[in-house]
Amino acid sequence: MARIVIRLDELLHARRMTLTELATRVDITLANLSILKTGKAKAIRFSTLEAICAVLECQPGDLLGFDPALPAEE
Repeated sequence: MARIVIRLDELLHARRMTLTELATRVDITLANLSILKTGKAKAIRFSTLEAICAVLECQPGDLLGFDPALPAEE
């Protein structure tokens, strides 16, 4: 399990936006955005992170967090 926590659900809910709408506005496939949302992504491009933050009007730290209580991946 990754120690990086993705808070995309919370941000979408707060902005009353669907994952499909975000995918369209960021120009990323719904499948790739779903992988990010579920925490299964191994990486994210800065350009994608920037686009998501621009659309959601947030900072990267609002989207990504670190949970030291979770076990580290090996």
